[in-house]
Amino acid sequence: MTPRIDIAVDAGAWPDKRRLRTIARRAVAAGFAAGDLCCADGSELSLLCTDDARMRSVNRRWRGIDKPTNVLSFPGGAAAPGATAGPVLGDIVLSQETIAREAALDGKPFEHHLTHMIVHGLLHLFGYDHMDDGGAREMETIERRALASLGIDDPYAGH
Repeated sequence: MTPRIDIAVDAGAWPDKRRLRTIARRAVAAGFAAGDLCCADGSELSLLCTDDARMRSVNRRWRGIDKPTNVLSFPGGAAAPGATAGPVLGDIVLSQETIAREAALDGKPFEHHLTHMIVHGLLHLFGYDHMDDGGAREMETIERRALASLGIDDPYAGH
């Protein structure tokens, strides 16, 4: 089971909401399958699609880092890998400008990188992190599996 996804767009040159919803649903379903994630029936996930200015503000307020980033995750409760989450999984904040810039630098389609960032943010909601080599390897393995299931190339190849 996957959560209900609420999407808000407050800034940035995002695809239309219908396309965003399709991308988000596919990314979340792939992340759930690849990570063997579970959530309570009726769980919710929120995505805020914004620009670098808003992302910089959010990053500064919540992490003390005064610059934009591609994705931030705010868990709705205590989550741990392998645990069932819910009813509020949390919020994922995405910056269109940073994601577009990174996609262009890596020569990949915007939608592929956006999908990756949604999967990445989702894993953070379930307690995964990349603060050490072991955690990074575990997270990257799940991300690769999720993206491969959608026909998206390994985002870490060549890095």
